[in-house]
Amino acid sequence: MTALETIKQHLHSGSVYRRADLEKWSNSVDRHLQQLQNEGLLIKLSRGLYYCPKTTVFGVVPADDVVLVRAFLKNDSFLLTSPNFYNALNLGTTQLYNKTIVYNHKRHGRIKLGKREFQFAKKTDFPTHLTPEFLLVDIVNDIDQLAEDKEQVLTQVKVKARSMDRQMLTKAVRDYGGVKAKKFFARTLADNSVGYFH
Repeated sequence: MTALETIKQHLHSGSVYRRADLEKWSNSVDRHLQQLQNEGLLIKLSRGLYYCPKTTVFGVVPADDVVLVRAFLKNDSFLLTSPNFYNALNLGTTQLYNKTIVYNHKRHGRIKLGKREFQFAKKTDFPTHLTPEFLLVDIVNDIDQLAEDKEQVLTQVKVKARSMDRQMLTKAVRDYGGVKAKKFFARTLADNSVGYFH
């Protein structure tokens, strides 16, 4: 079996590979990568990053965002989010944004992977999955970046905050809130809560 055939055996449709992932099966990885692209078995997404296309009757399915970002960052320590998720909080926000944000510990800035553009935001702390409490804190953190009426949104945030589990929201503010968000929620949840947010 040739090295190229060995690589083909290890490729799985829908998976994303780094150049380094394929080196262990190849004695000439760049030549083999070019051959695999010519055969349509790999699609180059960015420098050193390749997608093994998954095809349906409707054509090639784009790489899953989680799979794509995991291969790019080389770890699972990230959170995918979008300002669109704020709409689920029922705060009166209705704008739709063509923006996917990646909270992570390594990269910052806009990065294009294939046909998709991601806004990488380097953060010290973020949860493993989205929760209403995190989203409520996050919308206050990002309030200046929204196209909504800011004062109207913050008024609705105050109403929402008082209806949520106080302990869970307090923890989310403490763990994920910026300076402005901590001050905002300290006032919102009454004077005797201020100490929780230092």
